Amino acid sequence: MLGSNATALSIIIRLQLAEEASYSDVATAIGEADGDIIAVDVIHVSKNSVIRDITVNVRNHEHQVRVEDSLRKRNGIKVINVSDRTFLVHLGGKIEVQAKTPVKNRDDLSRVYTPGVARVCEAIHEDPSKAYQLTTKRNTIAIVTDGTAVLGLGDIGPQAAMPVMEGKAMLFKQFADVDAYPICLNTKDEDEIVRTVKAIAPGFGGINLEDISSPRCFHIEDTLRRELDIPVFHDDQHGTAVVVLAGIMNAIKIVGKSMRDLNVVVCGIGAAGVACSKMLLAAGVTNIIGVDRDGIIERDKAYQNPMWAWYAQKTNPERRRGNLTTALRGADVFVGVSRPKVLTVEHLQLMAPDPVVFAMANPTPEIEPAEAEPYVRILATGRSDYPNQINNLLSFPGIFRGALDARARDVNEEMKLAAADAIASCVREEELNEHYIIPSVFNPEVVKRVSKAVIEAAVRTGVSRREGVLVK
Repeated sequence: MLGSNATALSIIIRLQLAEEASYSDVATAIGEADGDIIAVDVIHVSKNSVIRDITVNVRNHEHQVRVEDSLRKRNGIKVINVSDRTFLVHLGGKIEVQAKTPVKNRDDLSRVYTPGVARVCEAIHEDPSKAYQLTTKRNTIAIVTDGTAVLGLGDIGPQAAMPVMEGKAMLFKQFADVDAYPICLNTKDEDEIVRTVKAIAPGFGGINLEDISSPRCFHIEDTLRRELDIPVFHDDQHGTAVVVLAGIMNAIKIVGKSMRDLNVVVCGIGAAGVACSKMLLAAGVTNIIGVDRDGIIERDKAYQNPMWAWYAQKTNPERRRGNLTTALRGADVFVGVSRPKVLTVEHLQLMAPDPVVFAMANPTPEIEPAEAEPYVRILATGRSDYPNQINNLLSFPGIFRGALDARARDVNEEMKLAAADAIASCVREEELNEHYIIPSVFNPEVVKRVSKAVIEAAVRTGVSRREGVLVK
């Protein structure tokens, strides 16, 4: 059987069974290879043979080969084809463009295209703000990547990044009815990325930067935020930070601590680690210690990386030096956005009473949950197979829905804080416990509350361009 922590693959094996072979032979062969049959379909029946599709869960590619070999050794069983169900979902891509208005006759054509469209073009030329009323700009964002930091795969390039960007576009549409399109750029030059995004910006109401490596991502986002008048949001930074803050907001209710009194250790000072630290500082945390591969980010040390130089000035008020062990003495909260197995039970035993641990390295967290659970009060990970999943999907659909509806010029700190508070509020007081500090991504209240909170914050801080925007 597959373990609960296995990253399972689902494959469809098409088999031809001769007269001397039966389904029980198939089941035995798959069972001997430790495969898990989840569905059986009859495709074709003839006088001498039967063709069946067998859907099987396997652990990985090597396990798949074992299952196939076990079947091929059986008399009367012919393996016709093996399909990976995940690959099947991606055939031809996962998104498409559909027309909102059908073109059935010449009159329809004259309205959606020439000559009627010319009047609409002239109206926008006279008043560019009408692009929000008369084009897809009002509900469309670009998901921009250079493919340099894709999931846990690293620098795999823009073409290999497309499936992730398409998937994100699907999530935007399903969860928040936002139209999003992948823009995968074949350049790593920061200035060229900025120029390209600025050049395509007129067609979009917002820009979601995605999977761009650190520290380049900071310069790209900062420059675009300054030079564009539409929201620019790097989800790897701020999406993660918003959900982390939401989780900590609820966690400290359980352990009876306040933001201002927390001692927080952030492990992994890249894009997400810096953004999490900024959000926590904005929420009132005063004592954060950042730790990276080379140890603690020191208050009095000079760093060439400009973001680390900023970080050194804003964190570590006790001026600690050393490694993760030193940083964790007396810590209330651990936020991990680093790599597998950097955290140990011995580390946890150094923390303050009722430790809160967010071990979010994916797919393998900084410490295995089974190891950590006896030594922590609250544990959160980035995984869906454990309680308290910290998932960006809780933040980015609602944030962009709100920003687009407000026609915001920016996504500022107040809007992100409001989004975090809205996410936290989706767990009612009577539901809150150690294993439920963060709502499910499928909770329909999340996008509604986040978008509403973002609109209100945009209006309150003066970045909304819509007068009298309705908050649903």
